[in-house]
Amino acid sequence: MPRWLALVPVVVLVGLALLFGLYGLRHDPHVIPDALVGKTAPAVTLPPLEGGATVSVAANRSGQRVRLINFFASWCVPCVQENADLVALKASGVSITGVAYKDKPAATRAFLARLGNPFEVVLMDPDGAAGVEYGVSGVPETFAVDASGRILAKHSGELTPEIADQLLASGPARPR
Repeated sequence: MPRWLALVPVVVLVGLALLFGLYGLRHDPHVIPDALVGKTAPAVTLPPLEGGATVSVAANRSGQRVRLINFFASWCVPCVQENADLVALKASGVSITGVAYKDKPAATRAFLARLGNPFEVVLMDPDGAAGVEYGVSGVPETFAVDASGRILAKHSGELTPEIADQLLASGPARPR
């Protein structure tokens, strides 16, 4: 066997390292893909925190042109930090559906009693199945959804007033 054949695996490995290294230089690890943006929200139903029949996560209960769906959890520190801003959004008339992601009802009730409830309805996703359907990679994550159920935008991480304005502005103009 010729000696140069022994170098083939080394050349292939160096080529792969260069290929993946160059991809890593162009790939921002902070960017989380928004695969559902522009598509109809998944047809997922969940039980409400206070019991009763399951309801659609993306249902337009308020009639607003753009509303928010916020996946949160009582054990999530950024969820605690964003709650006051969500309460202020609710006070300004923004409709927000809360989805308690991988949480227990008692813990969710205590969280909302302590910090205030910014949600029009709170739905329970104890096993995270709805989160999987929505492509949630962690909490908090917030989706802007239009009146027809189309996802307009997604934000991963703590929601601030500025980010909320961007999400709400992603759809048709809303009256002020």
